[in-house]
Amino acid sequence: MESITVVKALAALAQTSRLEIFRSLVVAGKAGLTPGSMAESLGVAPNTLSFHLKELVHADLVTQERVGRNLIYRAQFDRMNAVLAYLTQNCCQGEPCLTEAAIQCHC
Repeated sequence: MESITVVKALAALAQTSRLEIFRSLVVAGKAGLTPGSMAESLGVAPNTLSFHLKELVHADLVTQERVGRNLIYRAQFDRMNAVLAYLTQNCCQGEPCLTEAAIQCHC
């Protein structure tokens, strides 16, 4: 993973509402969430939520899929894991301190 990609992902998460939105999508797992359910549970106005979701999609941390009349948003677990791996790949003075399995989310 390139550093510019990591910076883009971290910049997208460096805002309180977007971080809360992303965390709620992580909790939802593969099922994902509709904007309506997120707006209601997080107490975010729909137009504000739309803006933040667009930023997360642009950073490739979230996917959007149309299912019938609904949009379903899901966290990109592989991208999240790649960012975490990038941040920790040289931890412990280059010695392996976590196995690959320990840092991978298999959601």
